[in-house]
Amino acid sequence: MATAPASRAAPPRVMSADERRVIFASSFGTVFEWYDFYLFGVMTVIIGNAFFTTLAPATRDIFVLLAFAAGFAVRPFGAIVFGRVGDLVGRKYTFLLTVLLMGLSTFTVCLLPTYANWGIAAPVTLIALRLMQGLALGGEYGGAATYVAEHAPQGRRGAYTSWIQTTATVGLMLALMVILATRLEVGEAAFADWGWRIPYACSGVLLVISVWIRLRLAESPAFARMRAEGRTSRAPLTESFAQWGNLKRVILALFGATAGQAVVWYTGQFYTLYFLQSFLKVDGLTANILVAVALVVGTPFFVFFGTLSDRVGRKPIVVTGCLVAALSYLPLFHALTRYANPRLEAAIEKSPVAVVAPPGDCHLILDLTGTAKFHSACDLARLFLANSGVNYDKREQAGTAVATVRIGAVAIPAYDGAGADAHTQRPRFESAVRAALDAAGYPARADPIPALGAHWWVIVGVLTLMVVFVTMVYGPIAAMLVEFFPTRIRYTSMSLPYHIGNGWFGGFLPAISFAIVAARGNIYSGLWYPIAIAALSGVIGALFVRETKDVDLEARG
Repeated sequence: MATAPASRAAPPRVMSADERRVIFASSFGTVFEWYDFYLFGVMTVIIGNAFFTTLAPATRDIFVLLAFAAGFAVRPFGAIVFGRVGDLVGRKYTFLLTVLLMGLSTFTVCLLPTYANWGIAAPVTLIALRLMQGLALGGEYGGAATYVAEHAPQGRRGAYTSWIQTTATVGLMLALMVILATRLEVGEAAFADWGWRIPYACSGVLLVISVWIRLRLAESPAFARMRAEGRTSRAPLTESFAQWGNLKRVILALFGATAGQAVVWYTGQFYTLYFLQSFLKVDGLTANILVAVALVVGTPFFVFFGTLSDRVGRKPIVVTGCLVAALSYLPLFHALTRYANPRLEAAIEKSPVAVVAPPGDCHLILDLTGTAKFHSACDLARLFLANSGVNYDKREQAGTAVATVRIGAVAIPAYDGAGADAHTQRPRFESAVRAALDAAGYPARADPIPALGAHWWVIVGVLTLMVVFVTMVYGPIAAMLVEFFPTRIRYTSMSLPYHIGNGWFGGFLPAISFAIVAARGNIYSGLWYPIAIAALSGVIGALFVRETKDVDLEARG
């Protein structure tokens, strides 16, 4: 990637009042958009019960995660649409439009009837609103990051844009806090029934404030000067993606930075929450508190690493974050199990669970349409264990008559789902497996925080360390992406790799990882997806991505 000649970094100076206002206004609106977007992710269980009630538990989990991921799927398309508008019309009005679209689609969820009241129209409308949110977010980030960077003085872009980088975590933290406050105020039963709508209703207030703040902003000086001189792009999509020089930058930005950054982000801040609740049996309130504390402790590191990148460069920090995360995820998630649910870890070690089946009896057990039927003994056994969140190994063994669930020394034969007596064999089998799991010490629930003693601080420490990995890859990324591309097509060019990375590689992480766990049985197997992507980005970034911190934005167009 060719770069302009380096320029001297500006001497440190105090941030001006105008610059503070720009950063605050851009960050506040972006916090609000992330708050809206992540309400769904934090309340996956509640949303599943309200809108996907007719599906089996495991299938419901997959559907909810896919509905969550639907918003991520369309983010690149939002990046293309709004990125083009931002390069043609301007930064200010484009991300004013995105905050309006996001806010209205989120507020509508609080009024949406559930499946019990509206039938299939309820989940269909919910997914449509998620798609609108994804389109809006696809245009938001590029606008906010570009707007702040184009206001920042040379040599301070990492520090200034790092405030934008805190907004995703602050938005998630705000969502967690509002949900926690609502749960404590109305109680768990009322929250599951109707209280979950309150956090969505709060978005209406945040929307009004965000729009008012952004209406007071002026256009970015770099874009205003370029427009006054008649140098704006007339075809930003063509310049961004049909010319090899810039397309190569887009590809490098995606595979050498944003794909790895995305999986580290979603593993450290979302998959941990899902892992605690679904696999370690930590109750939702406790899991939210643990993750919220880790976010509070870790968030200042966004600014730390963004500022550090102005001195040592963006590349070494992002690459190191990807590689360290890839190397440490397995031991860190094992540590979560050890301290969050030590009885579960002891049971797994003492009485491991395995499904031993004849060759060819085990098939793919994912049901993405809600209509698949499973009949083989192996599939039915694994499906029951997956629904129960039990860690198991799958073994195919010649000479085995029927698939058998082995829990320590206990062997429980499964049943043929196509047999005439399947309706009587199923409760017999499931009751026997539950009894064996209980006898082997598999806990139905993890201990609450008071019973964990000092261990809960260790859990917070592990979660915080993963948040720090997030801040390493995410803190400098906005400045890095802004510096990759010329001013005339910056909004379009930087938005696409960012949202493909975060929308597809990152946004689908929970669904992909859960699918891997459901197929393989091992609760840690889902980690191989983020490990592989983070390692790939770390290597590509180290070998092929050049440093950008001294690039002069004005010199690049």
